[in-house]
Amino acid sequence: MLHTTNPEILFLKQEDVVKAGLLDMKQILEVTEKTYSLLGQGHIKNPPKTNTSIPDKANWQSFFNSMPSYIGGDVNIAGIKWAAESKKNATIPGIPYGIDISILSDPETVLPFCILDGTLITAMRTSAVGGVLAKYTAPSNTETATLVGAGVIGRTMLSALHEALPQIKTMYLADLEIEKAEELAKEYSESLGVEIIPTTDAKAAALKSQLIVGETTARTPIIDKSWLTPGCGLVTMHTAEVSDEVILAAENIAADYWTQMRTHANPLARLSQEGKLDESGIIDLCELVLGKKKLRTSDDQFVMSASLGLGALDIMIGYQMYLNATKMGIGTKVALWDNPLWE
Repeated sequence: MLHTTNPEILFLKQEDVVKAGLLDMKQILEVTEKTYSLLGQGHIKNPPKTNTSIPDKANWQSFFNSMPSYIGGDVNIAGIKWAAESKKNATIPGIPYGIDISILSDPETVLPFCILDGTLITAMRTSAVGGVLAKYTAPSNTETATLVGAGVIGRTMLSALHEALPQIKTMYLADLEIEKAEELAKEYSESLGVEIIPTTDAKAAALKSQLIVGETTARTPIIDKSWLTPGCGLVTMHTAEVSDEVILAAENIAADYWTQMRTHANPLARLSQEGKLDESGIIDLCELVLGKKKLRTSDDQFVMSASLGLGALDIMIGYQMYLNATKMGIGTKVALWDNPLWE
């Protein structure tokens, strides 16, 4: 890193981040795997995210998550993601449901050197993690997958699965609003070169698939054991969508970062606290990436993996966009001060 005393900050608006290559899923998958490799080698500090919900967590109408991290190794930067969502935004045209920003800082002088839009980074990194998890979760004979949810993450998950598992020939895209699924299928079928079949019957699609990827915002379980076929794999990006019986039926379970997941309200953490799930058997994604453990040892096993989100990944992707942007000469430079008062 620079170890600079220059108070200059590069501001990257959403359009700048896109121009810097954010929508290149292959690049994002590479950064994702490197992040989990660094995590597994002990080069990343990633405290559990803190949540501020308004008016409270049970009845939230909006919330803010603070996600700080430090990435060492050959990167050596610090940063924080400020992630927020508002239910009201779902009723307001022209404004995203979730709005995120990231700040990148020099760990030696603690000066911020980049502030960038993080909303699209969230969508890309969420699906990139899903893609990496799918690579270890899917049986080797996977040619058909079902994606449950045709929202923003459904959009990016199509690309992530295509890059992570290029052998997939057919993807069912399930959503209660068939129009959303049809729109994405029309947009991506030709560019990805796979058959994308819109459907409202997620269970029927799952029963035809070797891999199921849940990416809904469901607050109660919708995926139960009747969805499963022998040897299938399940990736869930929101564990509330999966029933306890599915979790307990899994021969092996992987988490994107169990140290964090176990501190938050989710079915895996609850089942562990209740003594129904042995947390010592939960495999971290970094262990899979580093080849220390295997999630699947045969195509006959039902295995699953779950993600909560890793702040360090937003910072790593943000840093890659910063590097790309500086090479391309894009973004707006601002100064934190002209001369610091009371230094």
